Amino acid sequence: MAEIDRRYNFHPFTALAQHERHGPSVVMVRGEGVWLEDSAGRRYVDGMAGLWCVNVGYGRREIAEALQRQAETLAYCHSFSSMGSDVPALLSQRLINSAPVPMSKVFFGNSGSDANDTQVKLAWYYNNVRGKPGKKKIIARQSGYHGVTIMSGGMTGLPAVHAGFDLPLPFVKHTLAPHRLWEGHDLSDSEFVEKLANDLQRLIETEGADTIAAMIVEPVMGAGGVVVPPPGYHRAIQEILAENDILMIADEVICGFGRLGHMFGSEALMLKPDLITIAKGVTSAYFPLSGVYVSEPVWRTIVEGESRYGTFGHGYTYTSHPIGAAVAMANLDIIDSENLVEAAREKGEYLHRRLHGAFGDHPLVGEVRGFGLIGAVELVASRDPPLAFDPKIAVAARVARLSLESGVITRALPRGDTLAFSPPLIISEGELDTIVNTVRNALDQVQSQLVREGRWKP
Repeated sequence: MAEIDRRYNFHPFTALAQHERHGPSVVMVRGEGVWLEDSAGRRYVDGMAGLWCVNVGYGRREIAEALQRQAETLAYCHSFSSMGSDVPALLSQRLINSAPVPMSKVFFGNSGSDANDTQVKLAWYYNNVRGKPGKKKIIARQSGYHGVTIMSGGMTGLPAVHAGFDLPLPFVKHTLAPHRLWEGHDLSDSEFVEKLANDLQRLIETEGADTIAAMIVEPVMGAGGVVVPPPGYHRAIQEILAENDILMIADEVICGFGRLGHMFGSEALMLKPDLITIAKGVTSAYFPLSGVYVSEPVWRTIVEGESRYGTFGHGYTYTSHPIGAAVAMANLDIIDSENLVEAAREKGEYLHRRLHGAFGDHPLVGEVRGFGLIGAVELVASRDPPLAFDPKIAVAARVARLSLESGVITRALPRGDTLAFSPPLIISEGELDTIVNTVRNALDQVQSQLVREGRWKP
């Protein structure tokens, strides 16, 4: 399997030349609960729930059976030209009724990337209908992650996503991320919020509010470092956006469906967005499905557009896919019946105690942070003042590799030296202990390597 994969499979976010030479380090063949098994029979605790997505864990028979029933009953039905099918309608109702703020409709897609593309098109359409065709720019944040299509990849604030792809497009603008370690380690919460708000305000004034359609934010930033904004941050930026007639898009792809110990990150972090993006946890990745929530004021304006533009000209072959909807309904049933939102809150508190206990005083750790059942440990060459390692040393990637060899999956995030933790919501305290202890041991091994190589001195 490794050789077949090496020869034929084009991997995303991969060192391609190295992969072409050596193939995959592991080939997974089975999953159950929070555990994965590779083709050699070795087992691993999945400390990342795949890519922040397998919230209810692997091997859930309820979801498999729901998928099979739907495939046998109605495998596919398109939703163009008012064509409807039953399960997507029921899922739409369920999602709207559980939204963190009042919403009117939900539009389905296939991934978080295409959903965020849809968000931009809706913001443009909305402003065209309102007679404000100049409001087209999108504000995102440095280190934010919103996908990798041309539009969503541009909104993503990670240089590795832009390199070689001519991104971002010129109408995407980035403001500071609320990353305290590098942007405000010596500031109080109120001072840090003021700095971030001022940076956003200056950007809007420089570009012109009449040219800006929307700002997209993750309640807690995921791939960009598991960055938790300071108290008061979201209120401050929402006031600025409202004053300048700029829509807020909440990217809930990672934060939604229990990850933060609340059903939605907007609830946990007190956002009041105009549009919301979902994916990942809505099906726990058992089937590709994304969604875009649209508030009533935006929806009414979009409907008015028919008189000017005719039939609404956007959608996908797989929009409102019946199997995806059936999987989502079964997944949400599990989240509700097993109280996994509350479980994420309780296990998250345990995880953060263990992370702070194991890493808080480590000489290579600059910050331990997180919210709910998502956490991060950022590695630094110096703690005071904070000093980053040379990226070429790939310190976090070394730790992640050693952890994998010891049977634990963590992830070195694509910017900086940050290790992420985002296990399935069903994880036990004992399994969390295994993750934390294994990664701490791996970090100690890497520390010794760096000393021997002359790259770090105690």
